Amino acid sequence: MVLGMKILAIADEESKYLWDFFEKSKLEDIDLIISCGDLDPLYLSFLVTLSTAPVLYVHGNHDTKYQKYPPEGCTCIEDQIFVYRGVRILGLGGSMRYKPGPHQYTERQMKQRVSKLWFQLFRKRGFDILVTHSPAYQLNDGRDLPHQGFQVFRTLLEKYRPKFFLHGHVHMAYGRQHKRYDKYQDTHIINAFERCVFEFEDDNPQAHIK
Repeated sequence: MVLGMKILAIADEESKYLWDFFEKSKLEDIDLIISCGDLDPLYLSFLVTLSTAPVLYVHGNHDTKYQKYPPEGCTCIEDQIFVYRGVRILGLGGSMRYKPGPHQYTERQMKQRVSKLWFQLFRKRGFDILVTHSPAYQLNDGRDLPHQGFQVFRTLLEKYRPKFFLHGHVHMAYGRQHKRYDKYQDTHIINAFERCVFEFEDDNPQAHIK
C-alpha cells in the first residue's frame, strides 16, 4: 500500500475555485479524486482532463443525466470494491427513496445491494474507504426522509471499520449544523460537500480542507 496518498473528495456543488478559476497547480499534488454524487458530469470530465489523477464516482439522487451523458474518462465504482494503489474503495451511491426516480432506494433495497457484495467483501477482506452519496443513519444525516441516512451504512462501518467514510447529500450550506468531519468508532467521516482534501495514511489518517 502506498502511504500518504492525497485525495480530493467532492460532492453536491461544483467548486468555483476549481471550475471557474482553474489552475493546474491546484491539482498537481492530488493523487485521486472521488465524487460522492450530485455533480455535473461535465465537471468530472473537466477535472479528469486537466489533472493527472483518476476520477472515481458514485451517483447522487439528482444525477439523472449520467445515463445519457456519463462523465468521460471517469470510473463509476457503484456496487464494487475498486482498488487503487492498494487502497480498497467501496462505492454505494443514491439516497433514501422519497419520490419516483433513479438512484433512490428504500432501506431494504440498499441492504439488498450490500448483501450482493458479500463475495467481494470476502475476497478483498473488507475495504478502506466507503464512498456513498447519502450519509449513514444518525451520523450527520437529516431527520426528513430525503436526507435520512441508511442504517446499513452504519452496519458496514461497525463490521469492517474502514479508515474513511465519504458522503455528500447534506449540504454544508443548509441551516442545520452539519459537520465537515466526524468520527464513528475507528472511521473518519468526511462530508465531501463542494470539495475537501484529505490524506490517506496507514497509521495516522488525517484530513484537512484545502
